[in-house]
Amino acid sequence: MSDTLHLPAETRERAGKGASRALRREGRTPAVIYGGNQDPVAIHVEEKELRRQLGTGHFFNSIVELTVGGETVRTLPKDVAFHPVSERPLHADFLRISADRAVEVSVPVVFVNEAKSPGLKKGGVLNIVRHELDLICEADKIPDDIAVDVSGADVGDSIHISSVTLPAGSRSAITDRDFTIATIVAPSALKSAEGDNETSAA
Repeated sequence: MSDTLHLPAETRERAGKGASRALRREGRTPAVIYGGNQDPVAIHVEEKELRRQLGTGHFFNSIVELTVGGETVRTLPKDVAFHPVSERPLHADFLRISADRAVEVSVPVVFVNEAKSPGLKKGGVLNIVRHELDLICEADKIPDDIAVDVSGADVGDSIHISSVTLPAGSRSAITDRDFTIATIVAPSALKSAEGDNETSAA
């Protein structure tokens, strides 16, 4: 599972756009902790450290422990608002969680055993339909990624969620259909050649 991240924070004494702008000028990012049947708490964190953690690539499926006033709060990042031009983080939302709580997260997909796919070996292309899977996981068992095995997959085959082995403590958040994760498609050149052969035969 993803490593736990640690992020120092301070409570915000004032709310509103003016106070938030003042914090950003000081290199801080306004944020809020909510959920867990408790009142929301307005906080701010160091922008530089938030940027660093966002750059890990697994920020949104990691437990983030926020230290506020000497107290550690276990959270899951739920949203970060960015400036449309500078991409500077403007605000962050953190959801309180407990160890036995199930949380919904988006987990990246990685494809393995591509060399064992007949379709890919003959020049087929892996067409990725979903780069992430929406999973419901135990808070302490959020996986870094989900490995999707393409062994034996030929041109024209589809890989569905039902064929993926999810880690213990995880299940798909989508339960009403057996959705497609990827397909093996013929390359354009191969399709064209097949079309020419069919025309000649006709």
